[in-house]
Amino acid sequence: MLFNASPRRRRVLVAATTAIAAVVAVALTLALTVTTYDHTSPRAARDGASGSVTGSVDCRKAKCVALSFDGGPSPTTPKLLDILRQRKLHATFFVQGKGHISKYPDILRRIADEGHEIGNHTWNHKRLTDLDESDAREELARTQNAIERITGTTPVLMRPPEGRTSRKVAKVCQDLGLAQVLWSVTAKDYETTDSALITERVLDQTHRDGIILLHDLHKGTVPAVPGILDALERRGYTIVTVSQLLAPAKPRPGMVYRP
Repeated sequence: MLFNASPRRRRVLVAATTAIAAVVAVALTLALTVTTYDHTSPRAARDGASGSVTGSVDCRKAKCVALSFDGGPSPTTPKLLDILRQRKLHATFFVQGKGHISKYPDILRRIADEGHEIGNHTWNHKRLTDLDESDAREELARTQNAIERITGTTPVLMRPPEGRTSRKVAKVCQDLGLAQVLWSVTAKDYETTDSALITERVLDQTHRDGIILLHDLHKGTVPAVPGILDALERRGYTIVTVSQLLAPAKPRPGMVYRP
């Protein structure tokens, strides 16, 4: 019995009981607050769709990997566009509003004019999971409107900042007609200017039906792109946009696509 134990033993038992209760409380809280959302892989979405693929690339047959860039447009983006145009390749650009779309509308227009896919990466790059529903909606809707005003088209893809999403975010995206796109390859190019290291990280992680995440606004990234593309070509990869990777499936609003 606890009451018959020595004072020291009682203190130890009380402390242990308190610790166990705290662990149980945390576990219960997590169980009650864990968020779930619909998600699938590009390959699963593609395999579950019927119909033909529009365009020259069918990723059911080709060894595809999607190339995507976050955070632009920026002053470094035109050089990247030159590289892609020279190689006749297209990528998906998840663009940001404040300080990017608002500051470089001509670069955004060029991205669209040269046939690249444009996705939504919010206005202020805030974690959508930290916002209430109305603020999360504003982050995305404001960016949607700006992209449509400048390019004449409205995105059907978005990438949540830091890849953080939830049922709430999925609902907002569904309402706005946006599918969520995560990734399988990250060079963490926001923490290094070493182009060789960026290249190495990308190549170490790339696999068929993957999605590469880079940031065209960081100093070491664009110089790394030619070497990345050369190496992927040698390995037999076909570079595509996210929507090409999914085809013949169409992006489903609210759905999370993660390789």
